[in-house]
Amino acid sequence: MQKLKLGIPAGSLQAATLQLFAKAGFNITVRERSYCPSIDDEEIECTLIRAQEIPRYVQDGTLDLGLSGKDWITENNADVVEVSELRYSKMSRSPIRFVMAVPENSPIKSVKDLEGKKIATELVNVTKSYLKKNKVNAEVEFSWGATEVKPPKLVDAIAELTETGSSLRANNLRILDTIMESTTRLIANKKSYADKWKKEKIDDIALLLKSALDAEGKVGLKMNIKESTLEEITKLVPGTKSPTVSPLKLKGWVAIEVIMDEKQVRELIPRLRKLGAQGIVEYPLNKVIQ
Repeated sequence: MQKLKLGIPAGSLQAATLQLFAKAGFNITVRERSYCPSIDDEEIECTLIRAQEIPRYVQDGTLDLGLSGKDWITENNADVVEVSELRYSKMSRSPIRFVMAVPENSPIKSVKDLEGKKIATELVNVTKSYLKKNKVNAEVEFSWGATEVKPPKLVDAIAELTETGSSLRANNLRILDTIMESTTRLIANKKSYADKWKKEKIDDIALLLKSALDAEGKVGLKMNIKESTLEEITKLVPGTKSPTVSPLKLKGWVAIEVIMDEKQVRELIPRLRKLGAQGIVEYPLNKVIQ
């Protein structure tokens, strides 16, 4: 039996990734001290590994498929197939920013002021490329962690990933510039993606993961209404497309069904009830395939 070797990111993305796969229909179990999670698909073999390393292992074929941030794909200069952009992270669906930051009271006001300065970062290559683009010569050193605490005693500035900026603010740092934005990507080895069986399997996984993300924050809503109120109610009900309308056995009545943002439901249901809607049912969604 053919196997697809899948890299699951350990660390900050791990919990969100396992949750996303569960919504997509794949149950992955990570046992304590084990780096080989089990998955309820006998055609997939999982390895738990840091997102920083996944692009390199996908490029050389150790893994067929993996999930990593665009930032680490760029840092590794990985020659891989970006199968799908998956907008999720530890805290939100917004892109993570890779920023240049300096102490709040630093005289450094622009990237040009970094000339001759020392910068700490995990993304050394990305940072050097940014400085080169801006024609700035500065010393860039690799940071093993706790990067935010290094300025101003150890370095003049840091280049760091941030979702909300709260950690930077807590360490009295201000953002000087955004170097790049990054989202999670599903990436594949080029030879693996050229293989017919593996490509089909990879594309199926990508479809299910994307549909699970598209379902987040959305619900299904169905109800029975008088046919005479159909036009008025369909104007009220937002959805991905026109609502599904089905005739009922009871003359003059129809059933309608729509997918919509969950946050809109609480205001909409009382209005629908006043217009005579009956049997209103709201239900959660696991996947939405456009």
